[in-house]
Amino acid sequence: MAKVIQPKALGTPLGMYSHGMVVPGGEIVVVAGQVGMDARGRVAGQDIVSQTRQALENVRAVVEAGGCAMRDVVRLQTFLTRAEDIPGFMGARAEVFPGYFPDGTFPPNTLLVVSRLVRPELLVEIEAMAVRRGRPAPKAARKKTVTRRRARR
Repeated sequence: MAKVIQPKALGTPLGMYSHGMVVPGGEIVVVAGQVGMDARGRVAGQDIVSQTRQALENVRAVVEAGGCAMRDVVRLQTFLTRAEDIPGFMGARAEVFPGYFPDGTFPPNTLLVVSRLVRPELLVEIEAMAVRRGRPAPKAARKKTVTRRRARR
């Protein structure tokens, strides 16, 4: 289990995140930036709340496909295109985080405001990193790894 780092010198985090974590060794699942689009490529909505919910669900799907659960996430990095969307993003996160992190231990999160994402209608993109500790990779993930190794030979 990860150990949360909350140095007294830094004070309480400004939201649902930890200042840092120490994670025991294991395999790392790196999640590319996920946006508020569903599997058919449709934008979840024109608002930050809908897009944030969808982006977080997309993160969850990748994390689980990598053999982890959201509780194994040790880092999030969030990109918003408008500073005025920060309260809506925080609200959407407050809605879904208790289901993902029921013990109230939230991973470190960096929030950045950028000029735009890959498509102009996208308002949020979320990257993640999870650590799979002591569990074998799912069969699909193992097959891909073996295939890549063979391809390199």
